[in-house]
Amino acid sequence: MELGLDVPTLLEMQRRMLRIRRFDERASKMVKRGHIPGTVHTSIGQEAQVVGACMAMRDGDYMSGNHRSHGHPIGKGSPLGPLMAELVGKATGVCKGKGGSLHLADFAVGSLGESGIVGSSIPIANGAALSSKVLGNGRVAMAFFGDGAANQGVLYESMNMAGSWKLPMIFLCENNHYALSTPAHTVTSGRIADRAAGFGMPGVRVDGQNVLTVYAAVREAVDRARAGEGPTLVEVMTYRFNEHSEGLRLGTDYRDAQERDEWLEKDPIILFRQHLIDRGIPEETLDQIEEDVLREVDDAVRFTDESPYPDPSVAFDHLYTDKEVAV
Repeated sequence: MELGLDVPTLLEMQRRMLRIRRFDERASKMVKRGHIPGTVHTSIGQEAQVVGACMAMRDGDYMSGNHRSHGHPIGKGSPLGPLMAELVGKATGVCKGKGGSLHLADFAVGSLGESGIVGSSIPIANGAALSSKVLGNGRVAMAFFGDGAANQGVLYESMNMAGSWKLPMIFLCENNHYALSTPAHTVTSGRIADRAAGFGMPGVRVDGQNVLTVYAAVREAVDRARAGEGPTLVEVMTYRFNEHSEGLRLGTDYRDAQERDEWLEKDPIILFRQHLIDRGIPEETLDQIEEDVLREVDDAVRFTDESPYPDPSVAFDHLYTDKEVAV
């Protein structure tokens, strides 16, 4: 076993990475065909860091996402049907069609939500970590954010609070080298992981294309948090293979073709598949997983197509707390 992981768990890692990849590929096609309103931001290329981080947590642990967050609930175990229905705005979606791609949540797996406002979901996870400490329920919280959010003040307010109060919190920076089209090195001084020292917490930078490396780093951070030793900042170095969002057409090619080709050779799904083969897992087993995942995605689309849109009468439901008036 590696890192205490048995073969079924390793296969589940591959399965979840494939779920994210095939789900996002299908969502991309649906946007281009006009089946999904607006746009979507895919995690294609970033699957290893999502799955490694999510599987290092327990089912009841909390997490918050960002604008690129279909993959996070999938990495935590969400079924695909309600997620796909949410992207299309159907009543059977995880948020009953009101969240869409940018603002979905799935409380069933601890996903507290995501947002298109850069950095805004970080304090949500921080609040969950605070509640865990107050309640003593043993849960940890993780905030996923990109390198573009690494210079937002709200991150450092949250890190200061988490460090001062030793909250069971993990700050996970998905450094994919670009904030939309802005290269990280042109706006960010030094290594993001090194900023942790200013808040009295460990900071580590790891290879985000290796699911086991990410799992090991995040599991150590989770164990520290659960033991009452406070927060950790984990920076994963990764890369998005697609454009910032589907259908986006920028005026110039801001990414060097050679750079992109080099990262394509680090496809986390291909690399981990080979790792599993080298460990003696039959290729037929891995092929079957891929077939099963494609079938899951087809079923999710079918579920979405057969689902109704929300009735206009529920437009204002779940916006306000209904208070009982004493008679």
